[in-house]
Formats: sequence, structure tokens, C-alpha cells
Amino acid sequence: MNYLKILNSNEKQEIEKKLNEQFGINQISGILIKKRGEKIFLFTGNFNEKQIRKLAELAFLETIGVYFAKEINREFRLSIEGAQILKNQIKKNIFELNKEQAEKWMMGQELNIKTGKTGFIIMEHKGDILGCGKASEEKITNFIPKTRRLKGR
Repeated sequence: MNYLKILNSNEKQEIEKKLNEQFGINQISGILIKKRGEKIFLFTGNFNEKQIRKLAELAFLETIGVYFAKEINREFRLSIEGAQILKNQIKKNIFELNKEQAEKWMMGQELNIKTGKTGFIIMEHKGDILGCGKASEEKITNFIPKTRRLKGR
């Protein structure tokens, strides 16, 4: 399991602190597991850390849990699922999309919008979380994987 690292409580608290600064998130329920240094998975099942380690000794584990976030330059980009799991806690850096913008976003397009924000932001449309983008002066970069994008009309 050397490519999967179960984060200890101090490491988890550090991530929670950064997510609080970025998005207002206070607490993550579950076990955080880092894969190859940058991808973070959230496990909320019935196994404890010791049981996960034992399972990894018995069988090859590619991942465990749901892809939750990616660490990039000491910032965290939440996955679509990560943002949806924490939806009720997210209080900061939310960008509300109109219908046209939401459709473009879900097709994987960058949005040429000045948000007044920089860094990772949560994309929302009528209360639905659509993922996380990266805002710069002139645009919002889209990270929706090609396999999950809506097809053009």
C-alpha cells in the first residue's frame, strides 16, 4: 500500500484548515487517503485504518473511497463528488452560473468571465454543485473530465 497513504489526524486537520480558508468547510467525516502524492480519496465505509491496511496486505488496492480532491501548490481542487459531499458546508468562493453558462460548463468549456476572484471556486447552478473551476482575471478554467461532459447539440 506504499502508493496509498492513510493520512493521520494532523495531516487531515491541515487539509481541513486549508479547505476552511478556501471554501469555509469545517470538517470532513471519514478517512482521507492520498494516492501518489496529490490525489486524495475519502473513505466513509465501515473499515477502520487498521482494517484498510490489512486489506491492502491481502489484495492489491488501486484506490479506496471516492476521489475527493487534488492538491495543487498547497491549494485543493475539489472533485465534483468532493464538492457535492461537502455542499452543505461550502460558504466561500461559490460562483453562481446562469443556465447558458451552466450548459457551457457541463460541456467542458472554459468560461470567459471576470469573477473578481482568483484560485479554485465552486461552480453552482440553482443550488446544484457542478464542480470546481480555477478563476483567473479573465476566465474560469474547467476541469470536468471528457468522459463526464455533456455532448454538444
